[in-house]
Amino acid sequence: FMTFFIATSLQFDVSQQISLTVVELGENITLHCPVPEKEDKFYWYKQSLGHMAQTVAAVIVKQITITEQFKDPRFTVKKEEAQYLLTIRNVSKEDEATYFCQTGTTYSLTSGSGTFLAEKHVYVKQSPETASVQLGDPMTLQCSLLSKNKETRVQCPGEHSVHWFRAGSGGSHPGIIYTQRNRSDEEEERSCVYSLSKTIQDSSDSGTYYCAVVTCGEILFGEGTKVETIIIFSVFEYNVTACTIF
Repeated sequence: FMTFFIATSLQFDVSQQISLTVVELGENITLHCPVPEKEDKFYWYKQSLGHMAQTVAAVIVKQITITEQFKDPRFTVKKEEAQYLLTIRNVSKEDEATYFCQTGTTYSLTSGSGTFLAEKHVYVKQSPETASVQLGDPMTLQCSLLSKNKETRVQCPGEHSVHWFRAGSGGSHPGIIYTQRNRSDEEEERSCVYSLSKTIQDSSDSGTYYCAVVTCGEILFGEGTKVETIIIFSVFEYNVTACTIF
């Protein structure tokens, strides 16, 4: 018997960087990988942290095959124009991993683009939801970066990663009013708390105040605090004595 071996050359483009894609649990996500016109082989891979890469799908002579481990309605692969799309529906915690592709011929495969699919672990909460402030009085708004997992410690962004915006009551577009300089880390609460203190000078200070936190390559916005100004009028009572002249 004679045995023949076919050598396959695998090339990696070390200049390519892994991008970051952040999703909510339960969302759908589609990953893209461009391919040249003349290719007869294509692969989608999943590599979880600390594990070897797993083949999600293989395309041989334009025939798409999902591997046994990923034969789940949540995973679909299709070709659209000059790219292959990997769609993951109802994203779960187990889907968190690096996904990358390879394309080429029987004798030469080239590593394509890759992205790290990460679950959104944190969210922003503002308090209070509404505030009524008398003219000339100070107010303090809070913006908290919280972890969805009580066992996970939040990594607090730097001082220039938090911004405050105000949208006027007249429907004007939000304008930046403040860049955070101070923060407090509440380790027991697994949160980062940022505060905005401001004195309400006149009615133009009313509106909805939003905080924006830049973290993990994305911008998270709070739901806003609606600030209204109030005017208190002093009421004086006068006693009028009626005099009768005879």
